[in-house]
Amino acid sequence: MPAKSKAQQKAAGAALAAKRGETDKSSLQGASRDMYDSMSESELEELASTERKDLPEHKD
Repeated sequence: MPAKSKAQQKAAGAALAAKRGETDKSSLQGASRDMYDSMSESELEELASTERKDLPEHKD
């Protein structure tokens, strides 16, 4: 499933980096922390790799 907003895509990228050990889990906040706990690495990768060109900053 592709990301529905730039904010969701960024949060998925942050959670994915923590899941891979590239950043510290304690630096995550809000949605990225929830994504880290509830999603697999492949799900996060799919969200984070969404093309951002036509996405809104936030979903209404």
